[in-house]
Amino acid sequence: MSVMDKVRTAPEQPAPAPAQKPRITDEHGRRVRVWELALRYLLLLGVLALTIGPFVWQLSTSLKGPTEDIFSSPPKFLPSDPTLHNYERVAETIPVWDYALNSLKVAVANVVTNCVGAALAGYALARLRYRGRRVATLVFILTMLVPVEGIIIAQFTTMRELGLNNTLVGVLLPGCISALNVLLMRNAFLNLPYEIEEAAYVDGANVWQRFLRIALPAVKGTLAVVAIFAFMGAWDDFLWPLIVLSDPSNFTLTIGLNYLHGTFANDERLVAAGTIIAVAPLIILFACLQRYFFRGVGEGAVKG
Repeated sequence: MSVMDKVRTAPEQPAPAPAQKPRITDEHGRRVRVWELALRYLLLLGVLALTIGPFVWQLSTSLKGPTEDIFSSPPKFLPSDPTLHNYERVAETIPVWDYALNSLKVAVANVVTNCVGAALAGYALARLRYRGRRVATLVFILTMLVPVEGIIIAQFTTMRELGLNNTLVGVLLPGCISALNVLLMRNAFLNLPYEIEEAAYVDGANVWQRFLRIALPAVKGTLAVVAIFAFMGAWDDFLWPLIVLSDPSNFTLTIGLNYLHGTFANDERLVAAGTIIAVAPLIILFACLQRYFFRGVGEGAVKG
């Protein structure tokens, strides 16, 4: 058989299949249409503008000079001649760094007490067996239903009887352990397998060793969430420090900035600079702990 005959009798090769366009799928593998994807991004951009927009506007206002119009139309987010003079004026007007130091003392102490206290209480509610455990959990849940304004008079009376009025300890004590943080830690400990602790118990580990060496390292993410919530709650608190403090030397940053706003309400640049000074530590804290924060949200999720 000649070469041409072999070529004629050879089976025809199937034509190559046309290249498929890449499919856009969600986390479950389902196909997402283009208009649905565009709508999602539009919604995300809208939420981003609502959440980040006011902060960007305040930052831009704080950097604008006295001759620059801050109410121009359309608004200008980028200052033409950026300056830090407004921040210097804040420090000259009120002792803002002393107030910030007082807030930092209260916030750091609040983080330590909440992390330690919530971890111990959450472990006791989740892993220990004793009579009345469900009732204790219910009490923590019920305390979250009581508004702060409903017990603030009782708190003030208690601080006065203890002689802690007009002190930073009096500011710290009512919020040193939050019921929400206790429940977060409880749910995080509940997600741990019991077999690990049982193996440690068989090896002779006591309850403190099981807590410190096994349970606590496994919930670092939830501890980061508790730390962020505790710091934010203490740093942003306004009503309770306003009631319990009367000496200006003990004022926290929120009270001092309120004085700035009330006295210089017509100077938006000064107020914006003070606002940025108050918000900057929260942004720095979240930037440092965001990796643990998102992991801890899953660890301490509410179980059904």
